[in-house]
Amino acid sequence: MAFLADALKRVKPSATIAMAQKARDLNAQGKKVISLSAGEPDFDTPDNIKMAAIKAIADGKTKYTAVSGITELRQAIVAKFKRENGLDYKWQQAIVCTGGKQVLFNAFMATLNAGDEVLIPAPYWVSYPEMVALCGGTPTFVSAGPETNYKLTAEALDKAITPKTKWFIFNSPSNPTGAAYTRAELKALTDVLMKHPQVWILTDDMYEHLVYGDFTFTTPAQVEPGLYERTLTMNGLSKAYSMTGWRIGYAAGPEALIKAMDLVQGQQTSGPNSIAQWAGVEALNGTQDYIPVRRKAFEQRRDLVVSMLNQAKGLSCPTPEGAFYVYPSIQDVIGKKAPSGKTIATDEDFAMELVESEGVAVVHGSAFGLGPAFRLSYAESTETLTAACEKIQKFCAELR
Repeated sequence: MAFLADALKRVKPSATIAMAQKARDLNAQGKKVISLSAGEPDFDTPDNIKMAAIKAIADGKTKYTAVSGITELRQAIVAKFKRENGLDYKWQQAIVCTGGKQVLFNAFMATLNAGDEVLIPAPYWVSYPEMVALCGGTPTFVSAGPETNYKLTAEALDKAITPKTKWFIFNSPSNPTGAAYTRAELKALTDVLMKHPQVWILTDDMYEHLVYGDFTFTTPAQVEPGLYERTLTMNGLSKAYSMTGWRIGYAAGPEALIKAMDLVQGQQTSGPNSIAQWAGVEALNGTQDYIPVRRKAFEQRRDLVVSMLNQAKGLSCPTPEGAFYVYPSIQDVIGKKAPSGKTIATDEDFAMELVESEGVAVVHGSAFGLGPAFRLSYAESTETLTAACEKIQKFCAELR
């Protein structure tokens, strides 16, 4: 359609949203579908956070706020970064946005010019390259495949950086693989980045609190203070606090960058929802006691799903260190025929046949830039996950 902007030609729809919608459509048609395609905790928002929102409404805190968020929340954000990550920021260096997506969009819109490259390890969250393209930059990719447990090596990073590289996106624990970097693994990457002063780092720490066993989370500017002045550290309330619908993401970084992002946001949405911001103050400043309890539940679910998927014929599922996703390889089922008679030529074929025949919705790995694999979210009850994995085992057993 000639009326639409050329920029839309550079952007694809979100595959995760598309599969979630496919599941909803099938459910509406009367077919029971277990949807494991969305990255959303099944736990409810904690009561203390909900009560803070109710109090904010009762107190009349329902007006426009500053574009970058209320001072109280920005102060809570920098206190969190100091307390949990050893990072020192002034509250003026923090920005509150309508979800983590807006943090990314603001940063790219404020900094990217035609020809600027943004380096993205693959597999990647589906929105990264599309946002870069929409903001006029060029997404470039570097593989972090199963041979390295879905972690980027220092050698691969060094080779992938070019004089045009403006940003490097770093996501640990990862969506879609759940891979998380140890301090030593991260130090190897930051050593490379220190050699390339033109490269800024956008670190997506959204799954920070969802790491398992004795794994310790670290973030790039914490590991290498020399990167502090060119790092935007992003986080949010969606995952650890089960606040997906509240739409609060945040970041901290150099003040000049935050001001530029404020300028973009001021002409885009202005300040985030006032009630959600006051809830966010309570989330960050209030009790954190439920986080380890929920983390343990996620860890148990992870172990269940990894075990059951590795018992499925033709699947190979590594054990992730964090987040709430697994990313099993389906290399050994490519070329086989489903009961419907369709040949499984791609991981998208696998995902579509699985949802059509067994009613289990997952997202194909090629949507994340590296297959053949699929992403399954285990942010569901043990009963639901057991039922889904039994159906996947059945589906794989029937491939010929």
